Amino acid sequence: MPQDLLKIAAGLLLLWAGGDALIRGAVGLARRLGVSPLLTGLVIVGFGTSLPELVVSLDAALRGQPALAVGNVVGSNIANVLLILGVSALILPLAVSVRALRRDARVVVAASAAFVALAHDGAVGRADAAVLLAGMAAYLVWAVRGERAADGDAAELRAAEADVLPPRLLSAAGIAASLGLGLPLLILGARLLVDGATRLALALGASETAVGLTVVAVGTSLPELTVSVIASLKRQPDVAVGNILGSNIFNVLFILGVTALVRPLPLDPRILAADRWVLLATALLLTVFLTTGRRLSRGEGAALLLGYGAYVAMGLV
Repeated sequence: MPQDLLKIAAGLLLLWAGGDALIRGAVGLARRLGVSPLLTGLVIVGFGTSLPELVVSLDAALRGQPALAVGNVVGSNIANVLLILGVSALILPLAVSVRALRRDARVVVAASAAFVALAHDGAVGRADAAVLLAGMAAYLVWAVRGERAADGDAAELRAAEADVLPPRLLSAAGIAASLGLGLPLLILGARLLVDGATRLALALGASETAVGLTVVAVGTSLPELTVSVIASLKRQPDVAVGNILGSNIFNVLFILGVTALVRPLPLDPRILAADRWVLLATALLLTVFLTTGRRLSRGEGAALLLGYGAYVAMGLV
């Protein structure tokens, strides 16, 4: 077991380092190429923070471990709302002002509801993957068109997202090094994390699904945690919330879609009976917060954290 824990720790560290390097390198490259801050924040930062989930889910699916692949996506989205927003609200009470976030919150609900519906037959197949990926493409087109036509608030938010993790180096050599090192670190980190998590599940008598929903999911959410915590420390609650919304959209529509397209994913009975509904419930909870204009206080952030602790405890019993 100590060796498994060491593998998990090393995998998490490499996933964080690889994701951070890729995001910084991609943002630096986008700036050198003159890509707009809107697209940089929406696509590069939004996709970049979800890269660990993508690499881990693909690696698990290709190795015949669909429970880890699906648990990683579902668990990451739940952790993003309950754990990461809970931590962010403890640092700075969250009150958002950008109207586009309410639109994105509704997309998160729609994506979560789509997963609930597509999972009714006990699997996410290639036809389901096509539906999810079509939804991802439609969202990107809609978001870009909508934000270009908006009053500027949404575009400013995306620019702020791109600035939360500015590239350390803007030189061509620095960008190339970040991009060249990031992907191998992600792949190696994913392999170590999946190996360690699988062996730990066997040693503890827990299911791969339970480990995927908790240990693996939290580990792959480290980039989102970094961005949201930094945004809260900089007193940018819109960025902290927008980062979570974007990640949850990418996780369900793109990552689950790509993974199921590569290899159809049978679903664990636990996912069907409970966790898909928890996924939808957390999406609805976040939407209520955003659409009612309420402020997520420190007390409510603590409640989210307690809720996540209860979710993890119940799942591991």
